[in-house]
Amino acid sequence: MYNKISPSIQERIVQIVGSNNTITDERLEDYSHDMTEDFKFPPEIVVKPENAEQIAKILKLANEERIPVTPIGARTGLSGGMLCVYGGIGLSLEKLNKIIHIDTDNLQATVEPGVITENLQKAVEKFGLYYPPDPSSKGSCFIGGNVAENAGGAHAVKYGTTKDFILNLQVVLPNGEIIHTGANTLKNSTGYSLTQLMLGSEGTLGIITQITVKLIPYPIYRLLLKANFVSPFDACRAVSQIFHAKITPSALEFMEKDAIDFGQNYLQSFLDDTTHLGGQLLIEVDGNHLDSLYLDIEKIYEVLKHFELVSEPILADTHDKQEAIWRLRRCLGHAVKGTTIYKEEDTVVPRAKLAELLNFVKKTGKKYGFQSVCYGHAGDGNLHINIIKNQLDELTWKEIIPKKAIPEIFYFTKQLGGTLSGEHGIGWVQKDYMPIAFNEIEINLMKGIKKLFDPNLILNPSKIFNF
Repeated sequence: MYNKISPSIQERIVQIVGSNNTITDERLEDYSHDMTEDFKFPPEIVVKPENAEQIAKILKLANEERIPVTPIGARTGLSGGMLCVYGGIGLSLEKLNKIIHIDTDNLQATVEPGVITENLQKAVEKFGLYYPPDPSSKGSCFIGGNVAENAGGAHAVKYGTTKDFILNLQVVLPNGEIIHTGANTLKNSTGYSLTQLMLGSEGTLGIITQITVKLIPYPIYRLLLKANFVSPFDACRAVSQIFHAKITPSALEFMEKDAIDFGQNYLQSFLDDTTHLGGQLLIEVDGNHLDSLYLDIEKIYEVLKHFELVSEPILADTHDKQEAIWRLRRCLGHAVKGTTIYKEEDTVVPRAKLAELLNFVKKTGKKYGFQSVCYGHAGDGNLHINIIKNQLDELTWKEIIPKKAIPEIFYFTKQLGGTLSGEHGIGWVQKDYMPIAFNEIEINLMKGIKKLFDPNLILNPSKIFNF
């Protein structure tokens, strides 16, 4: 279906981007993997274009020669979205890393896809502005990857995910044509929304080369409450009760005991005695009036009184205290991956169903003999389920877990009104489960969109669907 890169094609690639922007040696190993389990698929060549025009020429060449092209960002993904499963061209966007313009009059910014998300946040904060989407890897992930995966993060519960902040995109199509998908306006009812179509498309429809984002005023104050529960299920049940108390937290995160243990051991920082702890909630409120935020905290205290807590909730009212708490939550992905062999599922359900989902995961673990480490964005109903290999034999790990246990969890998630991924995407590792989320008509509609944009299927092949 695809052709290999011949010496003559390689020479043409070098002519487009320059020899200093190509890699064909042992450094290909660095571009063979992201943060997804232990998968490795090296490309035949890595190219590092410096602008949209070079990307257009690369894609036009690849389309003509039937060479697969896989967009590569910061390699922090958790669904294998950048794995070069057919070799071909690994198209790294690391050199498109400029913040082009911060428009303080219209509260917008235009950036290239290789900008690190936290760098954008810090740059706009200097003007009193805020870009809320904040994946746990915000200090290393690229905003282009955030757009491709429709990333969320801790503050999505109040502010929304990446899709809620993207106004316009410049995109290079698989045939090399360059388009803009929208307009730099807050309202747009002009035709189909190509912008929203690109969001979450995981690099299968086009290469994003420029992004215009919406900004909002930066909230002046934040308060963070940490509550330790005896039961992890009670922690999950408390989530919807906080909303019933007419509170909209800016963040509402859940961690079970095992997740906290992994994080504390990884950081060698032991803020919590987990002896009697089952689950923990981090509840943050933000705004411009401190008195109002303290009233919100009092209401949250009243909610928590109805549950069995290990100790009195801890209020962090300074930046340093808050960062010490957030540091553990943000490290959990690295803590699990750096300690053990694992598979991660990114389930999401209506938030009131979170305790039911967690309970089913634990029952499924007992049934198949695996340990699960669960945490996530509880305010969104988004539960990250890390299935740990421990002493499981290879047959169980490679056959029974992915073909029986994980589908059972996904079917139950769908039964609860949820779906397979809240923010990590489908990519390489979840595509076989798509028929659980969608029927044949729905999948064929999405496949038809893919073939309309990319009839030769050269762009990020074997992601989201099997063709």
